[in-house]
Parts: sequence; C-alpha cells; structure tokens
Amino acid sequence: MSELSDMAAPVAANFFIDLALLTLLFLVAFAMLRQRHLFAVVMLAGIYSLLSAAFFVSLDAVDVAFTEAAVGAGISTVLFLGGMLLTARREKAMTSKRAPVAIAVVVLVGAALGFATIDMPAYGDANAPANSSIGQEYVERTPKEIAVPNVVTAVLASYRGFDTLGETMVIFTAGVAVILLLGAGSARGGRDVKDKADDLRGTG
Repeated sequence: MSELSDMAAPVAANFFIDLALLTLLFLVAFAMLRQRHLFAVVMLAGIYSLLSAAFFVSLDAVDVAFTEAAVGAGISTVLFLGGMLLTARREKAMTSKRAPVAIAVVVLVGAALGFATIDMPAYGDANAPANSSIGQEYVERTPKEIAVPNVVTAVLASYRGFDTLGETMVIFTAGVAVILLLGAGSARGGRDVKDKADDLRGTG
C-alpha cells in the first residue's frame, strides 16, 4: 500500500501538468483563430509549438519535443516572418459564412477519434503492444547490436535510419522551397507590399 501511495503523488502531479498544458494549448489556438494581425499569429504559433514541446517532454517523448521546438518554434517562425515581408501585415476582412458540411465533417472525425481512444491501452501499461512486443525487443537488442546507450537514439539513427533520413530530406526540401518562394538570392529580392492602412495614413 505504501508503494502505491508513493506512486500516486507523481501521477497526480503529471496529470495536472498535462491538463494545464492542454488548456494553454487550447487557449493559444483559440487566440490564433481570433487574431487578424499576422505578426501576432506567428508569435502565437511559436508559443503553441513551445507548449507542444513541453507537453511531449511530459509524455517522456524528448526526441519529439526537440524536433517540435527546433522546427515548429524555430525554423517555422523564421520562415513565417520572412513570408510576412511579401504580404500585408493584417488579414483581409472577410464576411463570416457558415459551412454546415465542414462543421459536420469535423464533428464526425472528432467523434471517431474519441471512439477510437476507448480501445487504447492505459497510459504506461507494461502489457500494451508497444511495450510488450516490438518495444521490448528494441530494449533487449539495442545493447547487443548497437553501441548506443540511449535506446531512442539507436532506433532513430540506426534501426530507422533510412526513415529518419527521408524525414530530414522532406524538411530540408520544404525549407528550400519556402526560401525560393521568398525570392532569396534573386535580383528581385521579393516585392514591397503595403497595408491599406499605411496608404491611408500617407494620404492623410
């Protein structure tokens, strides 16, 4: 009984940390939807990525957290800020239109995802397929086959080496494509775009 009580406190603390992070993620996402200033949207997107990285750390997925922090909060923010140089600073006003088909699709997909979680094993269950079959095999074979103390690093760099290389090439190709679209290195160097508000202030 004493061992169970000792384990209950960290589990409860992790639950409240995860709940707080998910609440912040929801609030930031809602603020992004309501925001019309593009610079604020980019900053909120960076905050969202950092919160996601913190949530991944809470789930013990440190490798995914590093990727999210580097790509989501780092490279993506820089590319978004570069893209703002070629467009207006504020989103154009649009008349709100209801899309019942889109809302229905979102509700159905959300309900299907929620229903699918019912059959998922409990978080941290040692008898879960991910921990009892292939995951356990990685833990047992890594020290013998690969001289890497970290099992996650061994899986990503060796067992899944070609897959990881493919993911890296996708990110690199996407980054090069965005840089080319921004006109980096060209004689044109992009074009100047002004907001309507700036034109009105200039004429006034």
